[in-house]
Amino acid sequence: MLFPAVATFVRSALPAPPARVLEIGAGSGELAAAMTEAGYEVVAIDPAAASPAVRAAALHELDEPAASFDAAVAVVSLHHVEPLGESCRRLGELVRAGGILVVDELDVERFDERAASWLLEQRGPADGHEQREPEALVADLRSHLHALDRVRESLAEWFAIGEPVRGPYLYRWELPPRAREAEELLTAAGRLPATGARFVGTRRAA
Repeated sequence: MLFPAVATFVRSALPAPPARVLEIGAGSGELAAAMTEAGYEVVAIDPAAASPAVRAAALHELDEPAASFDAAVAVVSLHHVEPLGESCRRLGELVRAGGILVVDELDVERFDERAASWLLEQRGPADGHEQREPEALVADLRSHLHALDRVRESLAEWFAIGEPVRGPYLYRWELPPRAREAEELLTAAGRLPATGARFVGTRRAA
């Protein structure tokens, strides 16, 4: 699902169209379609492409000319990318000097037992998801997702990275629409961690 707030963030950070944009981890291609409609030339990739409009390719193996993209977008995808270092290096090669990197992420290190308990409560006992204890869910995610700090460190050789803007994320995890407002209120009150993070980078000159 393409959340309007995500689309607004991405569009606000991108250079003006027409610009050539690489989307990493494009999934079903909803964001790529929205960017194309806005006038961008989009190359959307995902190793598990779920749409004919998305190229089934891994970032580190992408066959495109160096410095051929004006911008790149990664929405909740870099924490999955393997191998991370090689993939970030390839991303640095693909984006031209002065180009923009737009990232929307889950900060898995901030996903603690409070967040897991609330998420599981919102899902309920019969939502089709495997039922797990909060601590088991936290351990599972932290065992196989890259931490936000590691992602940022892997990008830093190539991009000047801005500070992350923190905010709610859990409502995007297949929860009912009412969950967003509830999570926002609990996060503002300090009762839930801000597990979402957004930042923008600029490709360093060679």
